[in-house]
Amino acid sequence: MSVNLEQFHAVFFDESNEHLQAMEQLLMSLNVDHPDMEELNSIFRAAHSIKGGSGIFGFEALAGLTHVMETLLDRARNQTMRLSVNAVDVLLDTVDVLKATLDAYMHGGVLPNTDIANGITKLEGLLGSGSDSAAVVNEAKSDDETPLALLEDDGFGLFDSMQETSESSFDTDDLFADLAFVTTAQTSNALPEDAIQAEQATVAQAKLHSTPYTENLKNVTPISGVRSESEGKPSTAKESGSIRVDTYKIDGMVNLVGELVITQSMLSMIGSSLEGKAGKMLQAVIDELQRNTREIQESAMSMRMLPVNMTFNRFPRVVRDLSQKLGKQVNLVIEGGATEIDKSMIEKLVDPLTHLVRNSIDHGIETPAIRREAGKPEIGTVVLSAAQKGSSIIIRIQDDGAGLNRQGILNKAAENGLIQNDDMPDHEVWKLIFEPGFSTATEVTDVSGRGVGMDVVKRNIESIGGRIEIESRHGAGSSFDIHLPLTLAIVDGMCVAVGDQVFVVPLLNIIESFQPKREHIQTVSNETLLSTRGEYWPLIALYEAMDVGGAIEDPADSIVVLLESGKKRFGIQVDALLGQQQVVIKSLEKHYRKVAGVAGATIMGDGKVALILDADSLAQSCHNTMNQEACA
Repeated sequence: MSVNLEQFHAVFFDESNEHLQAMEQLLMSLNVDHPDMEELNSIFRAAHSIKGGSGIFGFEALAGLTHVMETLLDRARNQTMRLSVNAVDVLLDTVDVLKATLDAYMHGGVLPNTDIANGITKLEGLLGSGSDSAAVVNEAKSDDETPLALLEDDGFGLFDSMQETSESSFDTDDLFADLAFVTTAQTSNALPEDAIQAEQATVAQAKLHSTPYTENLKNVTPISGVRSESEGKPSTAKESGSIRVDTYKIDGMVNLVGELVITQSMLSMIGSSLEGKAGKMLQAVIDELQRNTREIQESAMSMRMLPVNMTFNRFPRVVRDLSQKLGKQVNLVIEGGATEIDKSMIEKLVDPLTHLVRNSIDHGIETPAIRREAGKPEIGTVVLSAAQKGSSIIIRIQDDGAGLNRQGILNKAAENGLIQNDDMPDHEVWKLIFEPGFSTATEVTDVSGRGVGMDVVKRNIESIGGRIEIESRHGAGSSFDIHLPLTLAIVDGMCVAVGDQVFVVPLLNIIESFQPKREHIQTVSNETLLSTRGEYWPLIALYEAMDVGGAIEDPADSIVVLLESGKKRFGIQVDALLGQQQVVIKSLEKHYRKVAGVAGATIMGDGKVALILDADSLAQSCHNTMNQEACA
C-alpha cells in the first residue's frame, strides 16, 4: 500500500515553527566571539530537521534555502568558518524568509521566490562558494522544473550513510521522532516496505543524484524499526509526557465544565430546600460534588493556560532590529515569562504588545548622545514583565527613556479639539494618546507618526476584558500596565440583589461591604458621596445605573459594596448580599448588544439570567465636581 504523506503536514508545520522559534532565540543569544558549541549544534539540528521534513513532503523551496543555511551552520560548528555579527544578521533574515515560506506552504499562498533567491545569494556570499543551490528558487516558478542539485550530502537528511558521524545518525533519528511518524506506542501499524519506496519516488522526482542514495538505501532500516544508537537506553523523544490536542477540543471541554458548574448550582438550590435526614444526606453529596466540580474546572482551565513567554520570546528580535534601524542602544529585560495566561488572550496580546514595545523604543528611549548629555547610561532599558495578582495578570512595558511629553500631548490635543483647558491631571492627559489619529511625532516614518495604533491597542485590550494604565515621569521614563483577567470563562463573584434582579460583582474588585450610617452620606453638586475612614468615595446607586424598579432608594437602608478598579475606588448601592458563587461568563454582546457597566451574563441555579458587572465601566461614571480625583 502507499503512504499518504499529507496526513503528516500539520505535525510538520507545528514542529517546523517550533524549530524556527528555537533557531531565532539561539541566534539572538549567540556570542559570535566565543560561540557555544552546543548552541551551534542545536541551531544546526533545527535546520537539519526542517530540511529533512521539507524533502519528504516535496517542499523544495523550503528545503533548498535550509540546505544552504545548514551548510553554513555546519562549517561554523566544525570551526572551519568564523561567525560574525553580519553572519548572524543574515541567518536571522533567513529565518524570517523560512517563516514566510513555511506559511505559504501551510496556507497555499504564493512562495516568496525573490526573498528565497536573495537569501540563498547572501548565504552563499558568506560561504564564498559556488552557486549550486541558487537553482532552488526556480522550482517555484514552474511546476515542471525541479532543482538539479539541492543536497549532495544527505538526501534531505533522510538517508544518512552509515559511514557518517554518530551525530548525523542521531539527527536522522531525531527527524523521524520530531515529526511523530512513529512512536514506541504506535508500532502495531508499522509502515511497510512500500513506505520506503514512496520516499525513493520522492527523491527521484526531485532529480537528485541517484547513486549515493541507492547505496545509502541499502543500509536504511525500515521506518518502523528506526531506533537511536543507544538501543538499550530509553528514548526520551519517543516517550514524551505531552501530546498535541486541537484547541477546539479543549474549548469544548471548558464549555462543558461551565455547564457542569451551572448544573451543580441548580442541585445546590434543590438540596437547600429539602429538610430532614434525606436533605442532609443530599446536601453532603452536593458538597462533595461541588469540590469535585471545582477541581475539574481548575484542571480544565489549566489546559488553556500557556506561559506568556510564548509571546515575550519574539520581542528580543523586535528590539534588536528596531534599535539598529533607529541608531539606539536598547537592552530588553524579560521578567515573569513563566506566568500563565489564557491561550485566547495570548493570541490577542501580540499586536498590542508589539506596538507598545516599538513605541517605547521609538518615542521613549533617547539616542546615546542625548542619554549621555542627560547623565544616563548610553544603553537604554526596556522591561517587559508579567505577574499574577489575585485573579488578574498584570503585564508591564517600562522604559527608562524621556517619558511622555505632557505639553506636547496637550498642544496636539488642542489642535484636534479634544480639550478645553490645560489643568487636566496627568492620568487624564496620558489617556489622550489613545484617541484615534493622535500622534505627537513630528515626521511620519515606517515606525510611527501616522496616529494609528494606540487607539487599536486600547480597543484590543478591552476586547479581552482588560484595561491599560499609564505612568510617566519627565526624563525618567514611562510605564504601561495592562491588567487582564486570569481567564475569560469562569469568575468568582458575589451575588447581590437590586429590586427583583440579581447581579454578580467579581470578587477581584470587592474591598468590603457594609451598611452605612445616615451621617456618612453626603451630597455635593448632585453627586452622592460616602464618607468612611476619613475618605470620600463616589457612590453609584445600582438601581439607577441599571434602571431597576422596586429597589431600596435610601442609601442608609441599603448595603454599600466598596469596589476598586485600577486606581479608581467607588461604592455601589445594593439591596442585599446573596452570597459568593462561581459563575460561567456568557457573552452578552454576542447574543444581544454591549451594555454599559456589564461585562457579561450568567445562568443562575434557578435558571434565571444574572448580569455580571464591569467595575471598570462603572468607574468611568464616577464624576465629582468638588474633587476631580475623587475616583483616583
